[in-house]
Amino acid sequence: MKTELFKAESRGHADHGWLDTHHTFSFARYYNPDRIQFGALRVVNDDIVIGGEGFGTHPHDNMEIVSIPLYGALEHKDSMGNGSVIRSGEVQVMSAGTGVTHSEFNADATLPLNFFQIWVFPNEDNVEPRYGQQQFGFEGNKNKLMQIVSPDPNDEGLWIHQNAWFNMGTFDKNHTFDYAFKSEGDGLFAMVVEGEFEVEGQKLLHRDALGLWDTSSVHITSLSENARILLIEVPMF
Repeated sequence: MKTELFKAESRGHADHGWLDTHHTFSFARYYNPDRIQFGALRVVNDDIVIGGEGFGTHPHDNMEIVSIPLYGALEHKDSMGNGSVIRSGEVQVMSAGTGVTHSEFNADATLPLNFFQIWVFPNEDNVEPRYGQQQFGFEGNKNKLMQIVSPDPNDEGLWIHQNAWFNMGTFDKNHTFDYAFKSEGDGLFAMVVEGEFEVEGQKLLHRDALGLWDTSSVHITSLSENARILLIEVPMF
């Protein structure tokens, strides 16, 4: 088994006033040649947006984009005609494909918004752009991983154009479980959303992450009450 530790404090950081953001991988003005990507996982941004502010209309192409609000409400509009608000407990995916423009704003005028924006390289270029959004019952499914993204339109959760699986779960203290890889040769990016975990003997604190590969399963233990973790399995090309 091989591992790579991504401590929360080692992430790139920018405070633009309206946006306080941390970048696990090189993004915008943050560049670290040792932090470009983890396999097909290209971007993990941890964004806090103040009330009423956001990202104006901008383009994307040939990228699978997953947005996960942690608290607050994310208002989305795009050139495909979609307009919606995504709240905590919901997940949004967008396949940029041949090209799409969109905007993202804090839907609340006063309360802050915190969301993960995650980019995954697609396994096929120039697909028709598409959008998906789904509510997940995270609160009612404690001590269980919930699959939120997969490569299969007929599988549980949303789907993207990549052999990647996203799972998230909230756990009681000292709950242990094993994550079994879906595909040989993949890597797992395990990020602590809240609380503390131990992943294959490595203690991870709030927003720490650990990348693991050259293994078929990963042993995980929650070290605090209501500990929440995000697991992203991707090809390690």
